[in-house]
Amino acid sequence: MQGTVDGFSYGLVTPLVAYLMACLGGALGLRCTTRSMLVTRSWRPGWLALGSAAIGSGIWTMHFIAMMGFTIEHTPIRYDWLMTFASLAVAVVMVGVGIFIVGYRGVRGTALFTGGTITGLGIASMHYLGMAGMRLDGQLTYNTFTVAVSVAIAMAAATAALWAAGQVRGFLWSVGASLVMGLAVTGMHYTGMAALEVHLHGTTDPSSGGSPAELLAPMLIGPLAFLLLAGVVVLFDPLMVMGKPVVVPVERKPGIPARAQAPRPVRHPAHHPSHRTRRPLGHRRPRTPQNR
Repeated sequence: MQGTVDGFSYGLVTPLVAYLMACLGGALGLRCTTRSMLVTRSWRPGWLALGSAAIGSGIWTMHFIAMMGFTIEHTPIRYDWLMTFASLAVAVVMVGVGIFIVGYRGVRGTALFTGGTITGLGIASMHYLGMAGMRLDGQLTYNTFTVAVSVAIAMAAATAALWAAGQVRGFLWSVGASLVMGLAVTGMHYTGMAALEVHLHGTTDPSSGGSPAELLAPMLIGPLAFLLLAGVVVLFDPLMVMGKPVVVPVERKPGIPARAQAPRPVRHPAHHPSHRTRRPLGHRRPRTPQNR
């Protein structure tokens, strides 16, 4: 039996909130990526890791907020806890790999393409792994072409967002990049949901797993708390808005000069024959001997 799928049970509330969550996670993550390009290499891994966790938490939270409005007629939906939180780990790790590539190799050429591709695949993997954690009295099937389109949307928009974040041109560029990232996640999600078909068995209700309402509390307490903490870190960092590089002070150690200076050349006045010292005429000796 074909199940009737409704992805907008609460109207536009869940898509709008989901999009805002994706933009929030993208804004924090991309600003951290931009910040990593302005600091020394010793601080760079910390900022990149924070950005990866922010983007991963944002897209994961977006996915399950959108799934709150997803219902299937004649069957309740449950979620496997292990598979659900495994999708969060996959999102953070794969997005982190893409961000680290861009953070260390730059936002040009092969590095940008590789980082954007891996980040987009991380978004898609999180979505379909989360969908695999659904438990219902039926079977899920997908249209292959629509799934491929959803993955392509995620990869293209993630690449564009990373490129915009790597320009380091101020706060507005990061806002625009976060809007693109939010569009990537939300567009990929609903394109993937359009590829879904449900075939109900009509036997019994699923007994294992948690309901969407039961997943909402840990989803808000965990990733949203982290996003709030990351937002505080980003907000109180003065260079995040100014977009200026860090001035690294010169390290002074005993016995080591602070800066090697080239010796200044000593200029001597030019020697010209005309500059010889001449005696007064009265003190000159005659060239011929005098008889005394």
